Amino acid sequence: MTEYVKKLKLCIKWYQEVEEGIALEQTKLRDLLESSERKCSELEVQSKNMIEELEAEKAELRKKIVSLEEKLAKVESEKMALIESLKSEKDARIANERMRDSYSEELERKQQELISANQKIENIEATYRNSQEYNTSLQQYNSRLQKECEAHKLNHERTVQEKTAILENLSTLRGKFNLLQEERISIQASREDALKKKGELDNDVQRLRDELQKARDDRDEQRKRVQDLTAEVLKYQECTGKSSAELDNLTIKTNALEESCSSQRDQIKMLQHQLAISNEKLKMADSTTLEIRTEFEEQKRLVRDLQLRLAESEYQKAELEKHRKKLHNTILELKGNIRVFCRVRPLLPDDGAGAENPYICYPTSTESLGRGIDILQNGQKHQFTFDQVFTHESSQQDVFVEISQLVQSALDGYKVCIFAYGQTGSGKTYTMMGRPENPEQKGLIPRSLEQIFKSCQSLVSQGWKYKMQASMLEIYNETIRDLLSTNRVGIMENGAAAKQYTIKHDANGNTHVSDLTVADVSSIKEVSSLLHQAAQSRLSVGRTQMNEQSSRSHFVFTLRISGVNESTEQQVQGVLNLIDLAGSERLSKSGSTGDRLRETQAINKSLSSLSDVIFALAKKEDHVPFRNSKLTYLLQPCLGGDSKTLMFVNVSPDPTSVGESLCSLRFAARVNACEIGIPRRQTSMRTADSRLSYG
Repeated sequence: MTEYVKKLKLCIKWYQEVEEGIALEQTKLRDLLESSERKCSELEVQSKNMIEELEAEKAELRKKIVSLEEKLAKVESEKMALIESLKSEKDARIANERMRDSYSEELERKQQELISANQKIENIEATYRNSQEYNTSLQQYNSRLQKECEAHKLNHERTVQEKTAILENLSTLRGKFNLLQEERISIQASREDALKKKGELDNDVQRLRDELQKARDDRDEQRKRVQDLTAEVLKYQECTGKSSAELDNLTIKTNALEESCSSQRDQIKMLQHQLAISNEKLKMADSTTLEIRTEFEEQKRLVRDLQLRLAESEYQKAELEKHRKKLHNTILELKGNIRVFCRVRPLLPDDGAGAENPYICYPTSTESLGRGIDILQNGQKHQFTFDQVFTHESSQQDVFVEISQLVQSALDGYKVCIFAYGQTGSGKTYTMMGRPENPEQKGLIPRSLEQIFKSCQSLVSQGWKYKMQASMLEIYNETIRDLLSTNRVGIMENGAAAKQYTIKHDANGNTHVSDLTVADVSSIKEVSSLLHQAAQSRLSVGRTQMNEQSSRSHFVFTLRISGVNESTEQQVQGVLNLIDLAGSERLSKSGSTGDRLRETQAINKSLSSLSDVIFALAKKEDHVPFRNSKLTYLLQPCLGGDSKTLMFVNVSPDPTSVGESLCSLRFAARVNACEIGIPRRQTSMRTADSRLSYG
């Protein structure tokens, strides 16, 4: 186990060194790319300015030529009119020739300047082509770096396999310990039976000894009586005057006493024989007890050794669990704090005409397999690459397997946010909720909750106890609605909330909504009941031309996890946010009017604010407009670097939705390019004043 831990530590150190090298190379390449793009942009601006100046000069020259032509025609008309006066005609001709010569010289000079400007433009275009070739070489180098990253991922998978082998060895040790425990229990039972038998034999021996003593006392008494009678007989024999009848009686009594004495002797012999047998049995019981005691001491020593080994194994398991959490979070940080998954839903019978000619295809190259998606529009191919791409054949289980590690981070004390983005009818709600009544079609929310409660049960043996609180809300027309509120009168007839829910962020990056209902949950059954209640309370669902049941609001599910380890006094505070965003749509396609029009405008405005926040983060601007909408302000800790965030971009395969799909994928590519800070794990050591109470 120590060698495996050392190997894992070396792997982590090697991953960190490789990561630092890759980060340095990427920064260098990024700087070179930015400088080359800056030079290209400057050259483009200069060339555009020079072309504009030359075009302006050319226009002025044309105007001058037109004016000169007009003057020349006027001069010729005057020459025809004044042909009679020869002297004036000659003077006018000389003046006109001189003027024409000066204008022609000026025209030639301007033409030479135009030729030199065209040469400068050609030189600028050649420079721009050289910069494009350099950019192509940089892209090739970046692809080589991505191949090296794939090799590092394979090494990590081998490390995970070694960890699985260690866990299997630990399970076999546990099985052996359980067998030894059962043997120890059986030995204890047999020892107790032997002790009981020994007690019974001791009681029998004592009883026999008491009977023997009693028989001896009777024998002594009989002997004494015989002696007394014998003395009396002698006395009677000596004394004369006794009758023979009395002598016969005494003889009979003597015979009877002798018979009773003989019977007592037989009984004493029988009791002595029984006593000998009991003594033999007692000796055998003592030897058996000694053997059992020796075997018990041996088993006790073996149990102590096994307990020490089990304690050591538990300690190693705890250390491996800490190491697993560290590796797990290191892997997620290497993958990026904001990760983007793409999912394409299957074709439905209601999809538009032309669905038999799909516009979505998936590259099969090793570099892009499972991560790339291509969109065909008007004969042009648009290529995108994300952290993971799920085709229309992917099941709900396939999707959840990829995010299960991220959900586990919430139990480790991190804030985790998973939200679904896409146009109306692209399958966001199916991805997040699915159909809970069908086990195979459950969405990410019920599956994540099942995993969390199952992991909590498995961590009880390590001393962990968890307390969980759930809340659910929706943002409709920039208004927050509490979906767990039992007082439905809290929503007015005009759709405004009676309570003014206020979003607040504390110094630790935790988000709180005032007056929001927070329910304590301890089982998946309770959470499922709350989800059903929230679905019944969610009023913001309407019909558009794009979807029969279109979500007209953003749904936010929050699970706060508080954990404490009774043995290590460690506390963790994790948060899991699962968000189903309202679908983006174009007014020309949705056909929304009236209230639906206002809803669509509010949805598009909040999603536009989300886009502005993502662009500001991507450009690393000093000011990020989180407060432009309730949605972005609520998601501020998730997008601002204090959370592990995953975005699902959902795409519809309907050919009529190719425009919306391109917009969604471009936005997702922007999100995938964002770099935010490293999230902090919220842990502490428990004190007497900070102990959690559990029911």
